[in-house]
Amino acid sequence: MTNISRHIGFISTRFAGTDGVSLETQKWATVLERLGHRCFYFAGECDRNADQSQIVPEVFYRHPDIERINQQAYSGSWTVTNDAREAHPEIAALHKDFFSIYVRPSQMTRRVNELKEYFKEELYKFAHRFDLEILIIENAVAIPLNLPLGLAITEFIAETGFPAVAHHHDFHWERQRFQVNCVGDYLAAAFPPNLPSIRHVVINSIQAQQIASRHGLTSRVIPNVMDFDSHPPASDSYTETVRADFGIQSGEYFFLQPTRVIQRKGIEHAVELVRRIGLPAKLVISHASGDEGTDYEQRLREYAHLLDVTVRFESDQVQDGRGITADGRRIYTLGDIYPQADLVTYPSSIEGFGNAFLEAVYYRRPILVNNYSIYEVDIKPKGFRAVSFDGFISKETLERVRYVLQNPAQAQEWAEENYQLAQRYFSFAVLERRLQAILADCLGQRL
Repeated sequence: MTNISRHIGFISTRFAGTDGVSLETQKWATVLERLGHRCFYFAGECDRNADQSQIVPEVFYRHPDIERINQQAYSGSWTVTNDAREAHPEIAALHKDFFSIYVRPSQMTRRVNELKEYFKEELYKFAHRFDLEILIIENAVAIPLNLPLGLAITEFIAETGFPAVAHHHDFHWERQRFQVNCVGDYLAAAFPPNLPSIRHVVINSIQAQQIASRHGLTSRVIPNVMDFDSHPPASDSYTETVRADFGIQSGEYFFLQPTRVIQRKGIEHAVELVRRIGLPAKLVISHASGDEGTDYEQRLREYAHLLDVTVRFESDQVQDGRGITADGRRIYTLGDIYPQADLVTYPSSIEGFGNAFLEAVYYRRPILVNNYSIYEVDIKPKGFRAVSFDGFISKETLERVRYVLQNPAQAQEWAEENYQLAQRYFSFAVLERRLQAILADCLGQRL
């Protein structure tokens, strides 16, 4: 493939913060820029360079207009049915049984179409403003959190034949909340779309099988990656206070849960582990609840209290950059706290891939991992060494965790093996080769 600099436009609902889509987009952009390309961004929230970004607030899935649409689309509520009945009194009188939770109000259809046309106009402006040659769509035509955006992207590509890579992280059939809906026609049209100029990329092999069987679409698997060719920086004096700041006493083990506090992360298993391990330990959770409410966090707090386990929720002190909190406490990055942890707990029941697993490998930490499906199929067979369990903490799990904690030399040896495996399978070099191949395919070039 000739080294011609291309203008590449990334599209998503948000490019900001530490969610998986934003993080992986940054990795793709880093590799593409190393290859000489220029990257630009279209989103509802964006923390990238303003000169390279086009922000349309309604594109963000938490925008009030979009939240209102989503509430109607996925509520599974008879309120939506009543709205539909009131909008069509002449039909309601004749066909009462016709209305169900799968029928949407006509005013919702009108609003979706209005926003779709608006977004499509903005996409045309985005393409012209930055002289774009290729689009990379980050999850916006996979998970239907912004229906008008997905429809607009699909129509824009249908009308222009624009070369595009659709990078899918989560599909609607993988999430229970989308199963009952009144937008089946939208999902069929644009989540994902079937257009000749789109190349589909998924992050695991199970998704590749599903998109083929459900939609007849061929896809490439490009797993999540980290820069394993660049070793993490050595700890400095700033990190010497991590354990003390998080209340880890001398002689206590530091268990780190480096995820958001949401139900599918299975954090109650980590709480149970601390209770049953028979060794002094504290569990530190690095992230906040995020966009999925605080009910699960409250449940965790109550569960930890019942088991008399100390769990520290430290999202205020773990941020993207170092600093000082409003009340004068030191702020750390994930890179600061990973090396201080004695064990990384990753008991998720569902993951698209497993960024936290790769991060633990990158910082050479022992790992406890639930055998979620993608780990079982795409990661574990590579030969990674971790303490794994099948849905519950058994006596064998406890014994293996104790062995890892009490034999640090053995744990370090396994961590080095893990790093070498990750360098082979999940590095930026792997991503670079696969991106070069898919861009060449989009543009009809030879490698």
